[in-house]
Amino acid sequence: MQDVMKFAPYLLMFAVLYFFMIMPAQKKAKKEKEFESALKVGDKIITKSGIHGKVAELSETTVIIETMSGKLKLERSAISMEMSAALNAKKA
Repeated sequence: MQDVMKFAPYLLMFAVLYFFMIMPAQKKAKKEKEFESALKVGDKIITKSGIHGKVAELSETTVIIETMSGKLKLERSAISMEMSAALNAKKA
């Protein structure tokens, strides 16, 4: 019993880390994957670096967007879920 009590603080610390850090990060990563797979031609997006554009073409891992200065080819992961959602919420 005394041996178990020695490890109780470590188990509690791991549980707290899991519920407050690891689990929310996994949920956010899952939402970002869903957002990336739900992109469609014509969606207005903002990249993580702040470039605004409209989706022109989609492939498995990349996306071509139209900007005011031309077309850019980007990785799907470069699109910001939060900023794009805020942009589309403003327009709606």
